[in-house]
Amino acid sequence: MKIALIDKAPNRTRYSDYFEFEFDHYHMSQVPITKLLKKDVTLEVDLEPYDFVILVGSEAAKEYAKITSVTNMAGQLVNNKFIAISNPSMLAFKPEGKPDFQRACDKIHKYVSGTAKPEVKGDFCGINDTQEAKRYLREVLDNAQGYVAWDTETTALYPRDGFVLGVSLTYTHKQGRYILTDCLDEVCIQLMQKIANEFYTVFHNMKFDYKMIKYHLDIDFDRTRVHDTMVMHYCLDETEAHGLKPLALKYTDYGDYDTPLDEFKREYCNQHGILQDDFTYDLIPYDVIADYAAKDTGVTFELFHKFWPLLQKNAKILKVYQDILIPGTLFLMDMEEVGIPVSREDSEAASKYLDYEIECAKQVPYGFDAVKQYERDTGKIFNPNSVMQLRTVLFDYLGLDHTGKKTATGAISTDAEVLGELSDQHPLPAAILKVRQLTKIQNTYISKILPELDRDGRIRTNFNLIFTTSGRLSSSGKFNAQQIPRDDPIIKGCLVAPAGYKIVSQDLRTAEVYYAAVLSGDKNLQAVFSTGGDLHSTIAKMVFNLPCEVEAVKKQYSTMRQAAKAITFGILYGSGPAKVAESVTKATGEYYSLEDAKENIKDYFTKFSRLKKWLNERKEFIETNGFTYSYFGRKRRLPNVFSSDKGIAAHEVRSGINAEVQSLASDVNLLGAMRTRDFVNKAGLDAKIFMLVHDSIVALVKDEHVEEYCKILKTCTQHDWGCSIPGFPVGVDQDIGEDYSFGHFTETYTITGDSLARV
Repeated sequence: MKIALIDKAPNRTRYSDYFEFEFDHYHMSQVPITKLLKKDVTLEVDLEPYDFVILVGSEAAKEYAKITSVTNMAGQLVNNKFIAISNPSMLAFKPEGKPDFQRACDKIHKYVSGTAKPEVKGDFCGINDTQEAKRYLREVLDNAQGYVAWDTETTALYPRDGFVLGVSLTYTHKQGRYILTDCLDEVCIQLMQKIANEFYTVFHNMKFDYKMIKYHLDIDFDRTRVHDTMVMHYCLDETEAHGLKPLALKYTDYGDYDTPLDEFKREYCNQHGILQDDFTYDLIPYDVIADYAAKDTGVTFELFHKFWPLLQKNAKILKVYQDILIPGTLFLMDMEEVGIPVSREDSEAASKYLDYEIECAKQVPYGFDAVKQYERDTGKIFNPNSVMQLRTVLFDYLGLDHTGKKTATGAISTDAEVLGELSDQHPLPAAILKVRQLTKIQNTYISKILPELDRDGRIRTNFNLIFTTSGRLSSSGKFNAQQIPRDDPIIKGCLVAPAGYKIVSQDLRTAEVYYAAVLSGDKNLQAVFSTGGDLHSTIAKMVFNLPCEVEAVKKQYSTMRQAAKAITFGILYGSGPAKVAESVTKATGEYYSLEDAKENIKDYFTKFSRLKKWLNERKEFIETNGFTYSYFGRKRRLPNVFSSDKGIAAHEVRSGINAEVQSLASDVNLLGAMRTRDFVNKAGLDAKIFMLVHDSIVALVKDEHVEEYCKILKTCTQHDWGCSIPGFPVGVDQDIGEDYSFGHFTETYTITGDSLARV
């Protein structure tokens, strides 16, 4: 058997340490090189005689096997010849990749020895006949052993935007059926409802399929008997991708089973001149989609029986799955269906205003002498969107000092953070930053909102429980609720309650500092919260022994208050003295030296010594074990603490400590929202939560129910989950208004005709 191994360029890696067979070793470039370009490839080799070709790294994988993701395809046999693996030289820096690398090597040895399992051949097919559908559904009812996996194929990502093409079901290993919805009659629907009633339902991405099936087929599921393999995998490893395809490749023998579907999609798009993003599954012929769709539930069924026993072995993780993540997923599913209320009139006015403001802002940079000189010298019109041109103007023509921030390729960065810092040196970066900010608001929100509004004037988007390693919620889809601009109320002002209702928003007050005080057990820091006054003023007075009342600190000692604030959050986010000094200087406009920062941090930890001890204890635990647990039992895996790169290892420690605090605050907010929903329903109030944003809960509430709702919301959020300061629950702030800006929109803008104008 002949085997070849191709990597990017000569290096010190000894591949014989990983493989127990002989192979011919080739380099794409004959000289060491960091970034490989097409022109650098000098390798000429006939791969036909080789039985297997091992491709090391993304460059080789893409060049010889058209593999675009080594992470997903590591260890998979492609075209019966090629096998991609990640570059082992990176494992010392990123130990998190070791399990996947070893798994890929094990697969390669099985291919070479001939012991690899062939791609699963099970019993998978489609059903497009009503009588056959009934027979299969009765077969499921008669033979299922506790669990049935469900999946859908649809024409859209949201129930109101499309329809369900078919439903897949699997009740045993290596088997599945894809049933076209066109052949489902009333009896079929009744049989499917009976299956949903009698067995545990297993989904992969429950929020999507549950909503689709409920909305279009009116089939409901027993919420006490549902599972989600996507959520299961998040519990077992929050650091990996949770999509069905990568999990199928990694944990099952189904292989790259959707290849025929992907090939059809590419060919169809090429033939018809459409973008792949515009492709919908109703364009796929039945015989192409049937096998793929049936295997989707086959994979889901296999993953469930692999993951469920693993969850049951860890009581902490099992509790998180059962008590927080599954109920939380169902809660978010319902919340998404409420929808975010949007004023079309205000949005259209905001759009016209932004168009005008963007055009005006775009002209400002051309008035600067440096830009005019650049255009004269080069004969080009300055393009602020060109990173190369922007670097030239800022650093060569204006001579601004570099911030030190670099891109991933090592070039000087000109991102928003850099432009913000450079704005202190010259007004041109501020002018360019303004264009970017206005354009982002327009393109990210207003331009997307109007076409995506549902008929009831609401926009429905995604809220995600399992896309951040810290445990915080994220938002994606039609409307990113987590990234709504804070400083400009133009977007918040477009989220308007319907007549007779109010928008009620409640925020946890300095939640992360509160829970750091709880977790650390620092009595001095806990005492800060017992006063009920301004947190940072109280800390500043305590730490720096300021000779005034707490209420006067903000006015008389603003720099010291800002220092206390910067140190507090700096500790939680891993900032050192230099970052604290920079933050205070920028916030106050007064120079705050590095020595002052060091001295104040020392004073801070003298006062809050138990907090310091707790931080050191958590650091030591993480460095020793490579993981940590949150208060509620979330496991945060941190293998990169064992990295040979001290910077990566230190960042991993900070991520772990940060996750302990952030996940606790986020989980308390989520649990409070779910508890509020239950109490509101029992009370019969017309109040529906439609957003969870950071540490806030946002709802639409009938005018006459606002007062009672606010009381319930506060009580439920401050419920003692065992992680509160005795007698002093986490603080909350509530806002009530006609729109989500709570008056700031009308303070800033007026609607004149069909556009906005600043007040």
